[in-house]
Amino acid sequence: MWRSQFYPENWTPQHTLPDGRFLHDFSYAGYRFGEEPPVVAGPEFVLQGADATGAADATGAIQALLDEAGTKGGGVVRIPAGLYRCDGVLTMRHPHLVLRGDGPEKTRLFFTSMPGGGKNHLNLAGGFRLGTEIPLARDGANRADYVEVAEVGSLAVGQEVAVGWTITPEFVEEHGMTGTWKAFNGTWRPMFLRTVTGIDAAKTPVRVHLDVPLRYPALVRDHASIKPAGGYVTESGIENLGVSNAIDGKTAWEKPGIHAIGLRGVKDCWVRNVHSFPSPLAEAKGYHLQNGGIIVVQARRVTVAGCDMRKAQNRGGGGAGYLFHVSRSNEILTRDCVGAAGRHNFIQNWDFGSTGLVWLRCHSAEGRGYNSRLDPVGYMGLSEYHHSLAMACLVDACTLDDGWFGGNRHDWSSGAGSTVTQSVYWNTAGRGLLRSWQSGHGYIIGTRDIKVETSLDQRYGQHTAPEDTREGIGQGAGLRPVSLYEDQRARRLQARPK
Repeated sequence: MWRSQFYPENWTPQHTLPDGRFLHDFSYAGYRFGEEPPVVAGPEFVLQGADATGAADATGAIQALLDEAGTKGGGVVRIPAGLYRCDGVLTMRHPHLVLRGDGPEKTRLFFTSMPGGGKNHLNLAGGFRLGTEIPLARDGANRADYVEVAEVGSLAVGQEVAVGWTITPEFVEEHGMTGTWKAFNGTWRPMFLRTVTGIDAAKTPVRVHLDVPLRYPALVRDHASIKPAGGYVTESGIENLGVSNAIDGKTAWEKPGIHAIGLRGVKDCWVRNVHSFPSPLAEAKGYHLQNGGIIVVQARRVTVAGCDMRKAQNRGGGGAGYLFHVSRSNEILTRDCVGAAGRHNFIQNWDFGSTGLVWLRCHSAEGRGYNSRLDPVGYMGLSEYHHSLAMACLVDACTLDDGWFGGNRHDWSSGAGSTVTQSVYWNTAGRGLLRSWQSGHGYIIGTRDIKVETSLDQRYGQHTAPEDTREGIGQGAGLRPVSLYEDQRARRLQARPK
């Protein structure tokens, strides 16, 4: 048995090696920081009168029951065992609202439409919004649990906020991305979604305390500021269902970015025990999904647990074949999930602002992309960090039978550039390939079987020096703790004042 030099028995979140390397505290990921399972209060609304054989459209009946439960303050909308055809889309707009089946093998929803690129069939949707910015008076330090401002404005304890900055030429140049990063240059991006836990007005500047530490320096140079945030849907979830949205292959290849389930603008929400299944439509030819499984966007503190997404039809370019997809979100926990036969089974993608993501005990297999619907060979498709510098993320005790990638993608995908920094692969196993070229420091700690590539000689390593740290390659079986996230969470809860 052995322990990492970065995580000794007496580890604290401030532990830093003399050369400046350290591991972030990833323990905040998940519903209510992973401290308790979702608890649903409220009445049960049972679907009645809808066709449960798959012969007739049930969209209207299900949507009406979701709307009724939501307007009455929430509760559980239960869909009994059966096969339910949905020719439209379903949207949950209210807090404290749960869509629940009798199990993924018993209650099955299959969607027959193509709602358009970037749309989803089953939506849990808030209206995320930002208020007027309050500039930082001093730089916000990496791992600090506060920022400093000259005036607090409308901020109050309990206020949801975003800490962010402008993608300035200096920020771009600092990362060696001049001429590569373009899509968001000159715009203010919300990097860290937080809650104000305290305001110390006795200090000058005023210190605003946050519920989760910063994951990167927030520099006055880059016009760093804090903005009030709101519009989240909270305490809602989707569970115990089977889902499918595969249609005919030709139509599925016409538009990418369609997911079976989408969560957007939510906080303290969840998806659990949801599996994809072969569409009953004959023209779907046994596929489960048009191209995407579950997507989480502009969200924080979400848990996706015990889900199984497989067999995407469209695995071409432009956002297709993403089975578990996270974008612009913080502290998202994806645990005990299986992704198989997608293009990128597990992926962070598009825009700045993905931080504190954790994938725990996930299994990725059969990842493969294709150049067209008729391409018989295709190309290797790995789970990956895809766009715009995800910060401080953790792949923990996962099995990768295809692999995972993070590095400088240069001008691909509208200038993806360097896609990840300060992130950790912990206790990684599998028959696949781990390819890691993180901007600045990155960490591969404890592996079993999987091949590891980190040499900066490859094109993916340009402007990402130093080479990522490799520790315990081939020795993952003896690494302790087995899960970094779970051990860090236990330490944080133990240290919390009673």
